Amino acid sequence: MINYLKGTIADVHKGSGPRVTLILEVNQIGYEIQILPRLTESLQIGEQLQVFTHQQVREDQIVLYGFGVAAERDLFRQLVSVSGIGAQLAIALLDTLQLPNLVQAIVGGNTRVLAKTPGVGPKTAERIALELKNKLSQWRHDAGLTASVPVGVTSAIQEEVEMTLLALGYTGTEVIQALQAVSQDAKMSKNPNAEDWIREAISWLSLSTQL
Repeated sequence: MINYLKGTIADVHKGSGPRVTLILEVNQIGYEIQILPRLTESLQIGEQLQVFTHQQVREDQIVLYGFGVAAERDLFRQLVSVSGIGAQLAIALLDTLQLPNLVQAIVGGNTRVLAKTPGVGPKTAERIALELKNKLSQWRHDAGLTASVPVGVTSAIQEEVEMTLLALGYTGTEVIQALQAVSQDAKMSKNPNAEDWIREAISWLSLSTQL
């Protein structure tokens, strides 16, 4: 399994539909990688690039999918594990909604947002929200984040914040620290909106990494 590749951008070309292929030269080998169309906005031929990859082996070919951050790749893997969701639809979801909005839609069960993606109807959106929320809940449990609730945080808010931050690529330790920090704000302790808690937690984590 290839976790990531780091090399020189040799070429980028668009195929049929939304398919975009990156040719990344690594040690004089050109890897053909399908990437999110949105990623092409920041690519320049000849520049260095690191992509996090997922390798799919089929009967007739081996396909490499590439993502700008590991969290996108990890959520892609979760998406294609949902019944009826193939690689192209998973890429469309990530490209249309982008990682933070997609994660929050899944955690919050917002099927209306999920259905904004071309090819995702109401029933598919419901299946994604249901199956993936269960998977993210198990992911949260495996990370050991179900033990205690900080003062001022309801269990429902804690669950949504923890699942969202984990899916965005934060570690269990970072998630706990962020929740504890945000819960000390008197105004936030009275706020029942999970999205506000998530925004504040991400803001705190962004500031803490700059110190």
